[in-house]
Amino acid sequence: MANGPISDEGTPQRAPLVAAVDIRKSFGGVRALAGVSLDIAAGEVHGLVGANGAGKSTLIRCLAGLEHPDGGTILVDGQPVAIDTPHAATRLGLSFIHQELALVTGMNVIENIMLGAPKRTRLGSIDWRGTVRDVEPVARRVGIAFPLTAQVASLSTAERWLVSICRALVRKSRLIVMDEPTASLSVHESERLYTIVRELSRSGIAVLYVSHRLDEILDLCDRVTAFRDGRSVMQVRRDDLTRRGLIEAIVGGAAPEAVAHAPPRRDAEVVLRVDGVSRFPLVRDASLALHRGEVLGLAGLVGAGRSELVRMIFGADRPDGGTMTIDGRPYAPRSPAAAMQAGIGLVPEERRSEGLVLLKSIAFNIGLANPDKLKAAPGIPVVSMRRRNTLAEEMIARLRVKAPGPDAPVGRLSGGNQQKVVIGKWLARAPRILILDEPTRGVDIGARAEIHRLVRELAASGMSVIVISSEAEELPELCDRVLVMVEGRVARELTGDAISRNAIVQASYADHDARPETATVE
Repeated sequence: MANGPISDEGTPQRAPLVAAVDIRKSFGGVRALAGVSLDIAAGEVHGLVGANGAGKSTLIRCLAGLEHPDGGTILVDGQPVAIDTPHAATRLGLSFIHQELALVTGMNVIENIMLGAPKRTRLGSIDWRGTVRDVEPVARRVGIAFPLTAQVASLSTAERWLVSICRALVRKSRLIVMDEPTASLSVHESERLYTIVRELSRSGIAVLYVSHRLDEILDLCDRVTAFRDGRSVMQVRRDDLTRRGLIEAIVGGAAPEAVAHAPPRRDAEVVLRVDGVSRFPLVRDASLALHRGEVLGLAGLVGAGRSELVRMIFGADRPDGGTMTIDGRPYAPRSPAAAMQAGIGLVPEERRSEGLVLLKSIAFNIGLANPDKLKAAPGIPVVSMRRRNTLAEEMIARLRVKAPGPDAPVGRLSGGNQQKVVIGKWLARAPRILILDEPTRGVDIGARAEIHRLVRELAASGMSVIVISSEAEELPELCDRVLVMVEGRVARELTGDAISRNAIVQASYADHDARPETATVE
């Protein structure tokens, strides 16, 4: 098996390890793939980019045996193959690590690594001690420092990624597909993953790297293929890669312009005040003030307490101490339902597990937060299907959700369109305060611009918005103020020209014992 990236010096291109040629696929008469092609060589890190709904996930599902293409050919080592089940993909040496990691949290690490693989048996029982002994060298190779007997539920997202990579190597995979691998990782964890990807490439293993983070694609990949509207529109080698070229291939034209906005009046009233709220050990004496019509950013490293703080504001968790007020009146929600009654909505970080019912329709999901609007008649607890579909159609049109209609299952939508459905659920309710936790995670640059524009429109209409983002570049272009959290405390406030990527990163890594600075300046 050849190693290293494809040569850019005119040498003959070697036969690809895996090739998908003119793959076509439709769902319910709606075209998902109109004829995409992609080839990946051994030892190559191949980037795959495209807008949400461009066909990336559908192609991956075809390669994984989860979907059957309507036409086209898949070749492995130059030979046509039929990948009709996930086991068939595994036998061919193909492994897939999806954004939502397919691990069983109720099992330990070694059980997850060996799940579905042949296991050494002794007198009819599994020889787990021998299995651990065989897997340990592979685990060390990917940097697993925790016991293989540890429960997966106790691991961080980064550690679970290592488990997934280890599982692929134990199965002697020749191609590993990674879908948005750094979406939930810190900067340090992402850099560790880059090192592993490069090591895999040097050992001859091919990596198909799917990401909306173009800086990663530019830095890591030997070649890049771009999909748009179910077609392959570009394939380019490393030396010819440019950020502008990638963006134009993805969106089909010039890059979307940054959203221009004016800061709200400094005399705008405070609608929400949080004073000394704690939930040990993750949130400690946190304070903030949110103004009417303001977009307030919450920055910080993974584990800084941002999500935990907004969960208390939304009533999902109860604080150990501190107070909150809305319009100057005491506010102490005992449940999300109480927060909703107070005019607060939350788009959670984990949209698939916490924000959506994937097996249900768009109309069902949008209706979840709006039961009062769907009653067939006042005082009658019966949902009007007509009203529900009308409400869903309004949100589909307003947010430009790419879907065949309100009855489409949410689980069939791309990540960006799923995120729009979660946002639409709350827009239909028209809350006074909307909290967005990682609103553009896993969405393409076009959908990101649409979400940013929507946030600014909501703020201009008088809605107050809190945005959590782990991307330091996102908050400066979107927010009027940014509060940086460090180890559960609001450590610094950034306003005006002081809001920048460098300032956010520097404040996030500041002395954890530093005294909080102007955390609730109005």
